[in-house]
Amino acid sequence: MSFPVMGQPNTGDTAWMLASSALVLLMTPGLAFFYGGMVRAKSVLNMIMMSISAMGVVTVLWVLYGYSMAFGNDTGSVVGSPTEYWGLKGLIGGNAVAADASKGVAATDIPLAGTLPATVFVAFQLMFAIITVALISGAVADRLKFSAWLVFSGLWATLVYFPVAHWVFAFDGFASEKGGWIANKLHAIDFAGGTAVHINAGIAGLVLALVLGKRKGWPTTLFRPHNLPFVMLGAGLLWFGWYGFNAGSATSSNGAAGATFVTTTIATAAAMLAWLLTERIRDGHATTLGAASGIVAGLVAITPSCSSVNALGALIIGVVAGVLCALAVGLKFKLGFDDSLDVVGVHLVGGLAGTLMVGLVAAPESVAINGVTGVSKGLFYGGGFDQLERQAVGAFAVLAYSGVVTLILALILKYTIGLRLGAEQEAAGIDESEHAESGYDFAVASGSVLPRASLPDTPNGLQARVAEKVEAE
Repeated sequence: MSFPVMGQPNTGDTAWMLASSALVLLMTPGLAFFYGGMVRAKSVLNMIMMSISAMGVVTVLWVLYGYSMAFGNDTGSVVGSPTEYWGLKGLIGGNAVAADASKGVAATDIPLAGTLPATVFVAFQLMFAIITVALISGAVADRLKFSAWLVFSGLWATLVYFPVAHWVFAFDGFASEKGGWIANKLHAIDFAGGTAVHINAGIAGLVLALVLGKRKGWPTTLFRPHNLPFVMLGAGLLWFGWYGFNAGSATSSNGAAGATFVTTTIATAAAMLAWLLTERIRDGHATTLGAASGIVAGLVAITPSCSSVNALGALIIGVVAGVLCALAVGLKFKLGFDDSLDVVGVHLVGGLAGTLMVGLVAAPESVAINGVTGVSKGLFYGGGFDQLERQAVGAFAVLAYSGVVTLILALILKYTIGLRLGAEQEAAGIDESEHAESGYDFAVASGSVLPRASLPDTPNGLQARVAEKVEAE
């Protein structure tokens, strides 16, 4: 079929997808708070900047050629044509006007993706690309040069995310020609990005952390979260935004959106409780950091399967993800890799668990089973190992491709522009070294300031007098 199709959009679907796009975008600032609270005080601004900068880098590339690579004319079911929609040509049309015979008004058609204006689908998928790149940053906190991060973000999005998005998300009605091999040939179920987003970012974070090396003092030095309220705020924003991520992937205001909304809620709640219980049994206490991490683990695990499981399946996935991810975050100490903020333990392990468990608990009554050709019921429902095999092939293909390309990119950058801060810069703190800023004014917070009446009125004068006072003390 030709793509995009010209026609009239469904206004209800359009309204829902505009809201979903905004919800998914909110996840990136939510991630910034989540990661920012987990690092030390002298790294919080850099951590936030790594997430926010992804919004800039990925958006520019997406508009130029990223959308075209993900959803353009297909080459071997591997990647779309980078030039087909260069600069979104042919996708941005005028307002759709419905026909009104009484006023002599003819219908004005615009480019569509399914029932949506093509521009809405472009925006929705852009938000996925942004959050995927931002997720990687948690594995390399405290030590990656910001300039290297910006270059890596652009290269990784281009060479890894855009092709993998084509594999997983480009299917009939939302891509030119044949679409990606995971969606259209393998028929693995990944409704909202367990492979393309979480496994993809998780393995990239692991590889980049290995190439970059451990933080100074790790693991003997305790790198405690400096602001747990930030972490909880970030987790709450992620949970809120994730409804756009999962229910929005229905690309319509329909029963699929409603079903995924419910299964997402069930799995997330179950994972949080399972993580807390695991902590209680293992450590003797349940923590706020554990609750926040459990929330994210449940959201990650239900992402690929939210449309293909019933309520019981969602509950099982949530419990399994909560326990597995809680146990997996400790692997970095046993295996000796410094995954700063548990990207591997939560996103890679959670993404793998959720993707593979589709092959076990995909229910015959669920959306991705009924009405979608080429997929099978899960093993627990009498479907045999067929769907489980497909899920495994899709998951490990993305893992292998992302891991290899990330390794190549990381090594090239390491031996050209350099990846890591110098030892003195790292000791001083990445906020000061890379951004010449501090997240907190400790001098003022400690009361080490002169009375306001004796200070100059200008900001520079105020800073100078504060510095003099602190030095004198």
